[in-house]
Amino acid sequence: MSEAEERVEIRPIEDQQGLRECERLQREIWGFVELAVVPDHLMLVASKNGGLLLGAYDERGRLVGFSFSLLGLREEEGRRLHHWSLMTGVLPDVRYRGVGYRLKLAQRERVLEQGIELISWTYDPLQSANAYFNFAKLGVIAREYERDFYGEMRDQLNRGLPSDRLTVEWWLRSPRVEAKLARRYRLPSVEELLEGGAELVNRTELEGDWLVNAGYKLDLEGERLLIEVPTDTPAMKEQALELARRWREETREIFESYLGRGYLVSEFLTVEVEEEGGRRRRGYYLLERAAPEEVLRREGLNLS
Repeated sequence: MSEAEERVEIRPIEDQQGLRECERLQREIWGFVELAVVPDHLMLVASKNGGLLLGAYDERGRLVGFSFSLLGLREEEGRRLHHWSLMTGVLPDVRYRGVGYRLKLAQRERVLEQGIELISWTYDPLQSANAYFNFAKLGVIAREYERDFYGEMRDQLNRGLPSDRLTVEWWLRSPRVEAKLARRYRLPSVEELLEGGAELVNRTELEGDWLVNAGYKLDLEGERLLIEVPTDTPAMKEQALELARRWREETREIFESYLGRGYLVSEFLTVEVEEEGGRRRRGYYLLERAAPEEVLRREGLNLS
């Protein structure tokens, strides 16, 4: 555990000041306009009726992050109760220091205490940092791609692109999740996957500073497929918005095609490669033609 993680206390938010602070954090973290902020009274009522509102407090008692989830009913799982995690975020000055991870672990613990074993949420599949956090660290899987899920969004972070989302499933007691959290999950590298027969869905190349799709296939039938996505989408949105929109349209077609044919997303892998101008991080989704139960039983991926 890092020093920053040790100094942070995770606890439920139940007081009026904490609720108002969550409103402020929504503006600071996501750049929400006032109309888009989830208000204090809604968070209060939801948390008193099966939902969960957790805060991360630093050593000075400052709220630096929070996680808010709602109790829901998942019809496709035989009317299974689950939590829908609407927001988890931390302030910019404590990002990438384990605070968000601590919030998710605390969320998992308290949801399990309710006798519930599934938490779901959505995220933008072109946000590679979130993809790595969700799949590599937490152990989610994804079977649903939602086109323009929220419509036109009114926050600074999401403005400019259609709000396409992957819906992820965090099966809290699965061997997969427990192995991921214990950091004993064995995952082959991208190179090993390709050598083991995985197929690349898209072929990419660099145009100046940006990664572009040079072509992609929608008719592959292999057991494992790899989809490369940009690892610098926030910068691309600011400096090359039309290219970011093209990536949205192309990955939408790819995900909808393969998830619609029974594949699921099981991993997000990164690799550092030497390219002209220096080293660059590349990011790949792993799609598998496998039953969810099979993937969730694993404590690693064996290619033999």
